[in-house]
Amino acid sequence: MNFLKAEWRKLAIINYEINPEILEKYLPKGTELDFYQDKCYVSLVGFMFLNTKLLGLPIPFHRNFEEVNLRFYVKKKEGNEWKRGVVFIKEIVPKPALSFVANSVYKENYKTMPMKNIIHQKDKELLIKYSWKDKTWHSIEIKAENEPLKMETNSEFEFITEHYYGFTKKENKTSEYEVCHPKWDYYFVKTHQLEIDFQKVYGNDFECLNHQKPISVMLAEGSEIEVKTKKYLI
Repeated sequence: MNFLKAEWRKLAIINYEINPEILEKYLPKGTELDFYQDKCYVSLVGFMFLNTKLLGLPIPFHRNFEEVNLRFYVKKKEGNEWKRGVVFIKEIVPKPALSFVANSVYKENYKTMPMKNIIHQKDKELLIKYSWKDKTWHSIEIKAENEPLKMETNSEFEFITEHYYGFTKKENKTSEYEVCHPKWDYYFVKTHQLEIDFQKVYGNDFECLNHQKPISVMLAEGSEIEVKTKKYLI
């Protein structure tokens, strides 16, 4: 069953390498960390949620909005298959009702903050900026070439964007939901700017990111997506 249908568009993705030990306490039971070329990744992702429908119904004043999340990558063995997914540290959205539904139904860690965006296309350049505010404003900004490129097999971009499950840890239980979407195109990133205090937004465990340069920066076009109804695993 589809719990949610929407479009995820213009996904600005800032990737960092992180010590796997930092993430161990956030791992849902039954999952293990997923690595790319022996590196453990955590990603800050900002994007637009568009044309959102819950259970097939549009919700007035809650169809189009920004989201910024911090996530890492896991996998879970099921029979002879690996399910590859993500675990969210925190997801930030601009409207309290969105946080209420996500936290109540999916038990995710959604927070409500003022947010704004800039999406500007001019000639051959894209400018994407997502901003959110706790006591001060934080932001992700990317300038990229305005020419979509096809995903390359076994690339870092494929690893980051081809995790199709969400796993959630709640006490000793793990829940799982599937996110369905086609392969995404990407844009060549020219420059980026990041204004964020990871410690203030995400806690002491992620203060180390304040002193690191990203391992990579990506901009994905995105697509229509469907989120299936969750199920409990353990």
